[in-house]
Amino acid sequence: MSLKTALARIKSIPGLQKRFNIFISVNHGAERQLQDSSPELALSNLVAGVKDNIVMKGLPTTCGSRMLVDYESPYDASCVQELRDAGVVIAGKTNLDEFGMGSGGVHSYFGPVLNPMYPNSKVVAGGSSSGSAAAVAAGAVDFALGTDTGGSVRLPASYCAVLGFKPSYGRISRFGVVAYAQSLDTVGIIAKDISIIRRVFKVIDKYDPKDPTSLGVGYRKKASAIFRKRDKLRIGVPQEFLQQSICDQYKDLFQQFIEKLMRIGHEIYPVSIPSIKDSLPIYYTLSPAEAVSNLSRFDGVRYGTRNDISDIENGVLFAPTRNNFGREVQDRIILGNYNLCSETFKNNYVKAQKLRLQMMNQFDEIFRDSNILSNFKGNESGVDLIIGLTATSTPPTINSFLKAESSSPTNEYLNDVFTMPMSLAGLPTLSMPIAKEIPLGVQIAAQYANDNAVLEFADGILR
Repeated sequence: MSLKTALARIKSIPGLQKRFNIFISVNHGAERQLQDSSPELALSNLVAGVKDNIVMKGLPTTCGSRMLVDYESPYDASCVQELRDAGVVIAGKTNLDEFGMGSGGVHSYFGPVLNPMYPNSKVVAGGSSSGSAAAVAAGAVDFALGTDTGGSVRLPASYCAVLGFKPSYGRISRFGVVAYAQSLDTVGIIAKDISIIRRVFKVIDKYDPKDPTSLGVGYRKKASAIFRKRDKLRIGVPQEFLQQSICDQYKDLFQQFIEKLMRIGHEIYPVSIPSIKDSLPIYYTLSPAEAVSNLSRFDGVRYGTRNDISDIENGVLFAPTRNNFGREVQDRIILGNYNLCSETFKNNYVKAQKLRLQMMNQFDEIFRDSNILSNFKGNESGVDLIIGLTATSTPPTINSFLKAESSSPTNEYLNDVFTMPMSLAGLPTLSMPIAKEIPLGVQIAAQYANDNAVLEFADGILR
């Protein structure tokens, strides 16, 4: 990218921010940093947005919450530091659903993100990495970092007609990422150009001793060994993703995409992963349970905006501080506590963990490649990739989204029904537009740690 293009992106931000509410905070020194940066670095002249639950020096980290409205980190997250060292200039911190909890980008203390694909209407951008996807779609940045817990990079990428890549769990360091559910949280990359995603991933795909969940060096060598560049791939279509609720238009688009793959020479097979039907209850049992633990630190003593006069309400200590959480976060805290209480722990949490392991094993069984973390040696007659739609529909208006949510809070959870299984299994997955300028994505996923297979395939389709 040229310096001229990068400067043009920076100068467009005030106007785009006013229209779409993309950023929570903006780096006012970005233009000077671009002009002072070295042109010889790996990612020189690239402008990025960083989701505001990833810490960095110099700008607040709010997580889209009143709770952290004044918090500024004294250090950079590992992935942010690696980008800076490679020459990237951070344009600002992007808006998000509070603490990453949501699928529409409407649960932010700083207001909802509007989808740039619909400049004359108030349409959701997806969540929770709504601001990151909208920043890319609007042309404010070359790429943006998001986090994906159950689909939070891929769903907004689908809604904004851009590329959203969720690497294998543990490939990119989570050090400096404010945790929602640490067994699921994954830093992801959103861009319009697959080559930019590949370049950025190469820079931040590193072992980090500061992150206890970072994939070790030995495992990374094994991951490199399992990648096989094949001209003709076996591609599986999980039957569980072919739901009746998908309208005929989107089914036709997906069928056309499959036919395109067959013309190229790839082989298409039906596959079955029965546990996918359990992905919603598994996810909404485990993720709120982990969130309860992670959000307990926001007590007004260690972290959190605290009432200086009194932090007691109806005899309950810290109640005014905890009331700084938004309604969606409070609901998930209640759900998480319920799933962890003594009466329901075994029947809910423990059962969900067992079902999650069962799902992982079923994913293993359909892949040709081995899993470097398990004893699975690969299925000779298995597939190289699996594909399916990212979302059940194109993005709704904000009003219709909120109306559906008010009628039943669980309606919002259904938006991630196609993305959660790959998050639960930790698989590398990329969402790409199914057709030009149509805000509906198709997902491509591979065996755990075989991220290069996903990127190589997408590169071949998009170029």
